Amino acid sequence: MITNDAVVLGLLMLILAAIFYTASDGNAAWKRFYAVVPPLLLCYFIPGLLNSFGIVNGQTSQLYPVISKYFLPACLVFFTIGMDWRSLSRLGPKALIAMLVGTLGIMVGGPFALWIVGLISPQTVAGEGADAVWRGLATIAGSWIGGGANQTALKEVFQPSDALFSQMVAVDVLVAELWMAFLIYGAGNATRIDRWLGADSRPIEMIKQHLDIQNKTNENTPAMRDYIFLGAAGFGATGAAHFLADIITPYLSRNYPFLDKYSLTSPFFWVVTIATFIGIALSLTPVRKLEHVGASKLGSVFLYVLVATIGMQMDLGAVAGNPGLFAIGLIWILTHAIILVLVCKWLKIPFFFLAVGSQANVGGSASASVVAAAFHPSLATVGVLLAILGYAIGTYGGYLTALVMQWISEG
Repeated sequence: MITNDAVVLGLLMLILAAIFYTASDGNAAWKRFYAVVPPLLLCYFIPGLLNSFGIVNGQTSQLYPVISKYFLPACLVFFTIGMDWRSLSRLGPKALIAMLVGTLGIMVGGPFALWIVGLISPQTVAGEGADAVWRGLATIAGSWIGGGANQTALKEVFQPSDALFSQMVAVDVLVAELWMAFLIYGAGNATRIDRWLGADSRPIEMIKQHLDIQNKTNENTPAMRDYIFLGAAGFGATGAAHFLADIITPYLSRNYPFLDKYSLTSPFFWVVTIATFIGIALSLTPVRKLEHVGASKLGSVFLYVLVATIGMQMDLGAVAGNPGLFAIGLIWILTHAIILVLVCKWLKIPFFFLAVGSQANVGGSASASVVAAAFHPSLATVGVLLAILGYAIGTYGGYLTALVMQWISEG
């Protein structure tokens, strides 16, 4: 067993490099492989194999505690700092409606799926303490409203057991990737779907032209000082968030102990909440220009390192322990889809906004940009913009969803 965390970190980075190299390789065999097995799943799965076979010990390693404490809040800042409110407004109300209705579908679908499966198979949703199923489902809510960073934030807030979280990661990734496959297939039939929705897709063409011009205008090669500024923004905000959380948490614990039931006395809840708020506030200042030198890309690097360290704690043997959880995931995503389709049909919202708004919730910035690019490469930015909004509200929306699921489970 490898016990030196420096060696383990090097191994994880080599694994991530190999995954990204093969996923971006033009080799036909690799393309067929990744068409079936999503790269994100491997980022969890391979480190999980290292832990499951005793090559590393994810429970005793200090990599995850350090990365979640320092890198995760900075990651949230990097994702939200580039929020371009002007560009979001140019998308028009239909884009934001589709995005927020998708969020509502996730917030309704989780408790509904938990309730339905609980009626049919109570043992599937049973569990107490750290093994309470609603705690694990809370992490999926964070992931499907925002992304991996929000998922990790809610994992730290609600503290599901490692075995339960392993099962939730499998449900999250597999169900989300299945849904993304449907959306990409729909992109090839967008004209026919728009006709059924009664939607006018001409505004999409105007957005394509505007984004092409904007991308060329904002192209910038980062200098060393830009990386220093990025570090100052990300880790400065992280430091401020920890400083304020250290004041808020003891105060609430002493004076309002009943808030512990709602996890409001969790220091990490306040760390991620404050860090996200600082990122949003910075997006309203000239600091937002750091996005042009790679803020969200650096955030993505942090996120994938975080994903690998999470995977390293997985016991893959536990994934098959409760297959009924996949029923919850399928009912959950189906509820999200039905609500979104009905509203888009009612308001005549183009399928492009439906697909990207949904994936900005369920898949995060990487998947949303992939779905958007399936319509046209220049539209990938739309997916990122909407996904950034998801990162901004993911922790809050996931937290509220978790409280409803807790109420259903304990009611």
